[in-house]
Amino acid sequence: MAPLTDPILLAAYRNALANRRYEGYVRWTEVAQNWVRRELGEYTVRAVAQRMFEYVDRGGEIDQVEENRPEWRHYSHHFDLRFDLGGRRLYVETRLQFRDPSDPDDPVILVANVHDA
Repeated sequence: MAPLTDPILLAAYRNALANRRYEGYVRWTEVAQNWVRRELGEYTVRAVAQRMFEYVDRGGEIDQVEENRPEWRHYSHHFDLRFDLGGRRLYVETRLQFRDPSDPDDPVILVANVHDA
C-alpha cells in the first residue's frame, strides 16, 4: 500500500470529489450503500461523499493499492481512504474511472465498500 502521488490520478480523484454534489460523480455499489444506511443511519451517502471531499481537500492520504481480486481485475488499482465520521473511523474503498484526465468533469469515483477501519 502506497500513498497516491501520481499527479494525473490525484487530479482526477480530486475532480470527481469536487463534483460530488452532482449526480453520477461519486457512485456507490449496493453493498456500500446498504452499509451506510444500516451503520450510519443519520448520514446519507451524499454526506459521506462530502466528508470524503473534506478529508482529501485537507490533504488526507489516499492509499493506492494494486488490485489483485478477480472480480475487480479490470481496474489496475483501488484507492482507500480512512477518516472519522460520527465518532467512527471508516475505511472507504474506491475505484477511479476517467477517459480524459484533463477534463475536470470526466472522472468518476465508485465507492466499492465501506466499513469500520
